[in-house]
Amino acid sequence: MKKAAALLLAGVMALSLAACGGGGDSGGSTDNGSTDNGGETQELVTVNVAYMPNYAAVNGVIAADKMGYFEEEGIDVVFTEFADGPTIINAMESGSIDVGYIGQGAHKLCVQGRADIFALAHVSNGDAIIGSKEKGTDTLENLAGKTVAYSSGTSSEDILVKGLTSVGLTMEDIDAIDMEATNLVTAMLSGSVDACAAWTPNTTNIMKEMGDDAVELCDNMTFIDETVSLASWICMPSYSEENHDTLVKFTRALYKGFDYRADDNNAEEVAGWCADELKLEKESLLEERDVADWTTSDFIKNNMDDVKSYYQIQQDTLVANGDCEAAPLEDYILFDVMEEACK
Repeated sequence: MKKAAALLLAGVMALSLAACGGGGDSGGSTDNGSTDNGGETQELVTVNVAYMPNYAAVNGVIAADKMGYFEEEGIDVVFTEFADGPTIINAMESGSIDVGYIGQGAHKLCVQGRADIFALAHVSNGDAIIGSKEKGTDTLENLAGKTVAYSSGTSSEDILVKGLTSVGLTMEDIDAIDMEATNLVTAMLSGSVDACAAWTPNTTNIMKEMGDDAVELCDNMTFIDETVSLASWICMPSYSEENHDTLVKFTRALYKGFDYRADDNNAEEVAGWCADELKLEKESLLEERDVADWTTSDFIKNNMDDVKSYYQIQQDTLVANGDCEAAPLEDYILFDVMEEACK
């Protein structure tokens, strides 16, 4: 796993901004006046996009939008914010969302067949369990018998289970309080819980506001030798079947956005775009730049075996935890879309 993570980091460092840019067939222009190479006005295909309100979720897709990569592919993106992955999948099932971003926890729903994965977003280090010195939760072992807040079905629950398991505890050994992700920060800062499991920017905000009292007990990288925490872009199986060409074009543009956001020279600009979209402070978002190994088109193009190994390791962990039953990766991961978008 360390080798795989190192390969991904190498992909980030060896950016290839043109790796996925050569095969795109521009979808032309919209009814707003843009035109294709032949001068003919063409209507853009609308894709309804769901994201979560954090830097990791939006940096690549926002970069693709702001740089005009979606428009080059004949796509008009409409963004909608959601609190977590399971809620995004529910919105997809209702038909209001076409594609969306999910964290580690919601991947179990993909293995179960409820959604297809069409792009690896990144290997994450944005989840953590945070304790309090004052509350006596300054070690994972000390969580026993304590009140711990988490958000079920998300990467919050995933990191909490990993942390507890690592010291021989289970969810039965703590007073686990399930709550909406948006309430985790308030619960922790108010002192109504003794510890919490959350993701960025919530973890960043909690650590900053609590100061010296806060203790990060573990994060994703704590378990890098045995498991991997992934974020992905997904859609409904019916959407991928009916809109294959659009999905490939969306993915091609998304990869270009991934490349742009992974370049350190563009960090300030991308953080500014994210801040405008999320209505958050630019500086606080810049602090989240190190929460993941950022996927690039070059990595996808040249390391598909490693991509598949990530998802297999992820599934093995989910199955071992009793979250789902084993399934062939090809049943729910569109590797063909990833590869076609890089041609």
